[in-house]
Amino acid sequence: MEAERRRVLKQRQVLLFFVLLGIAQAGFQPRHYSVAEEMERGSFVANLLKDLGLKIGELAARGPRVVSKGKKLNLQVDRQTGDLLLNEKLDREELCGPTEPCVLPFQVLLENPLQIFQAELRVRDINDHSPVFLDKEMILKISESITPRTTFLIECAQDLDVGNNSLQNYTISPNIHFHLKLQDSSNGILPQLVLDKALDREEQPEIRLTLTAVDGGTPPRSGSALILVEVVDINDNAPEFAKLLYEVQISENSPIGSQVATVSARDLDIGTYGEISYTFFQASEDIRNTFRINTQSGELLLTQKLDFESVQTYTVNVQATDGGGLSGSCVVFVQVMDLNDNPPELTISTLTNHIPENLQETIVAVFSVSDPDSGDNGRMVCFIQEDLPFFLKPSVENFYTLVINTALDRETRSEYNVTITVTDLGSPRLKTDHNITIWVSDVNDNAPTFTQNFHTLFIRENNSPALHMGSVSATDRDSGTNAQITYSLLPPQDPHLPLDSLVSINADNGHLFALRSLDYEALRAFEFRVGATDAGSPALSSEALVRVVVVDENDNSPFVLYPLQNGSAPCTELVPRAAEAGYLVTKVVAVDGDSGQNAWLSYQLLKATEPGLFSVWAHNGEVHTARLLSERDAAKHRLIVLVKDNGEPPLSATVTLHVLLVDGFSQLYLPLPEMAPDEAQADLLTVYLVIALASVSSLFLFSLVLFVAVRLCGRNRAALVGRCPLPEGHFPGHLVDVSGTGTLSQSYQYEVCLTGGSGTSEFKFLKPIIPNFLSQGADRVSETNTSFRNSFEFS
Repeated sequence: MEAERRRVLKQRQVLLFFVLLGIAQAGFQPRHYSVAEEMERGSFVANLLKDLGLKIGELAARGPRVVSKGKKLNLQVDRQTGDLLLNEKLDREELCGPTEPCVLPFQVLLENPLQIFQAELRVRDINDHSPVFLDKEMILKISESITPRTTFLIECAQDLDVGNNSLQNYTISPNIHFHLKLQDSSNGILPQLVLDKALDREEQPEIRLTLTAVDGGTPPRSGSALILVEVVDINDNAPEFAKLLYEVQISENSPIGSQVATVSARDLDIGTYGEISYTFFQASEDIRNTFRINTQSGELLLTQKLDFESVQTYTVNVQATDGGGLSGSCVVFVQVMDLNDNPPELTISTLTNHIPENLQETIVAVFSVSDPDSGDNGRMVCFIQEDLPFFLKPSVENFYTLVINTALDRETRSEYNVTITVTDLGSPRLKTDHNITIWVSDVNDNAPTFTQNFHTLFIRENNSPALHMGSVSATDRDSGTNAQITYSLLPPQDPHLPLDSLVSINADNGHLFALRSLDYEALRAFEFRVGATDAGSPALSSEALVRVVVVDENDNSPFVLYPLQNGSAPCTELVPRAAEAGYLVTKVVAVDGDSGQNAWLSYQLLKATEPGLFSVWAHNGEVHTARLLSERDAAKHRLIVLVKDNGEPPLSATVTLHVLLVDGFSQLYLPLPEMAPDEAQADLLTVYLVIALASVSSLFLFSLVLFVAVRLCGRNRAALVGRCPLPEGHFPGHLVDVSGTGTLSQSYQYEVCLTGGSGTSEFKFLKPIIPNFLSQGADRVSETNTSFRNSFEFS
């Protein structure tokens, strides 16, 4: 991005340099080129490389163009070679008329950066027009009394060519009465007919002469006309005009038929010789098309519209001829008065409609203005609206540049309609409006923005893989590829979080999916960051935080911690027959891996050998006697307790309790008699030896029993701590053993051992024989076992 800015800044500096250079060159002499008229389209005019100071490879990059005022000149530049070529045939007579030399100004415009070169093209004349007599037959009435050496004016020929190609000579057919006299004037060569021999009407009343006009071209071209001389009687006075020069002014908007001027001549003769007729004399075709003269009154009338921008003045020669053939002439000088009838013209030379935002002082358009009117009618001012970030900068010879004033912001405004107004200073003022639409192209200057910076998603555990968890959304104020957003997961801040295996995101639309089933008991919530990156260069990005909360489902059955159940070593609760109603037999302790109401547990007695003898408290799992015991009650009882959670649907587990009714505790577990102090000291060493021997023997027997139990039960992780005496015989047959038929797949058992030595009989719960617990509940179970082992002691 920084490199791009430096490049743009450099371009601006170069552009401003060449603009200033172009302005500085406005006073330099233009470069001159020439070409002959009527050359074919594509003809070579000149090579501009040297004059422009450029190399071949540089010209195409600069974007050369040729512009000219009024679009009369149609040239083009070959961008590869620098050759200036004709785009169409040039007709010098059409471009310049009688003006010589025919010089047409034009400009060579280099667009990037802007530079303007002034130049002129001279169109050389070729002899492509023959002399033409507008009157193919000229009638001269000459009195027979005219003396020799008298001179008579005759019509001259017209030749549109100039220089040597113009009319150079006249000849007349051989005869004995006349010869030609050529006189130079500002309008060219004027032919005059000179009388050599007196005329005799009776001898020859009419003489026919052929007048030939020849130009100086190679080869020469010619044209001819017939001169008919009519010999008349004596006429001794020629017509005389009141003024030899009439100067008149006429507005260019005068209607057709308007009177331009009135010429007047008089003749002192009377009769036919005193009758005067007015005619044009040596008038061009343009004059004959523009004016007509009343042969009787001498009124000069307008026959077509005048255009000051085409012709500013007319010189009309008027001849007055009497009935005897004598004539006189005068000149009517007609000056066309300019009106402000032409609005200014605006020509766009170069235009850039799409401007990147963030650019300053960038040239948008280069244009020229012109007005064919004169004076204040042709003076112009140029301006645009004031509420736009653009300004007009004058360049050379009515050239202007439209330049950005301040950096544009596409997100604020993406389109500008600029109206360039050119008005002249005439009365009334005329103006021209030219509309330019400028579109601001996007630059990646806006980073994506999330609709929320923090998202919280809730998903229930045990979801199916590829579950749509939710979506994140970001917007970008830019457009096009700069607004194309790609979503991605950012590395988690917690290095132990396996984000790649938990969540995936759709890079196109920001949809989040769970990759695997989530377990509330293993992972209750986690956070991660999502990035949104656009496709601009350089790319811009932003991020949002997403927190996923795993919602618990009732997917864990209650787990019985006490009494532990196993199939190899069931334990029995001993209850004295003398126990009163409400006696605490034992307490069922269970936990649930779920949370909330899914972990609220309730207890109930599902089955019992004698249903009315025992009861289970629903909220704490305590098992009590429901009534007093009697001798008639069976000694062995089997209870099945149901532990159920409060989930939807509820899950449950069962535990089997073995209860033995006894009359009293065995003598083996009674306290031993106390020893005398002296005997104790005497037998202390013997006691130590006996204890050591007993310990070694017990350890050996314990290992042997443990090995046998493992082999028989196939439980690698069970630990046999002791052996408990079980009542002989079998439980009643009508009690169904539901061990392993609940929601848990294994039965739970515990062991009770009777010990003695303190003088008081007590129950001690040894280390249970249990299957492996779930990994997430191992510590909890261990702590609970320890707690129960320490709390459930009876003295």
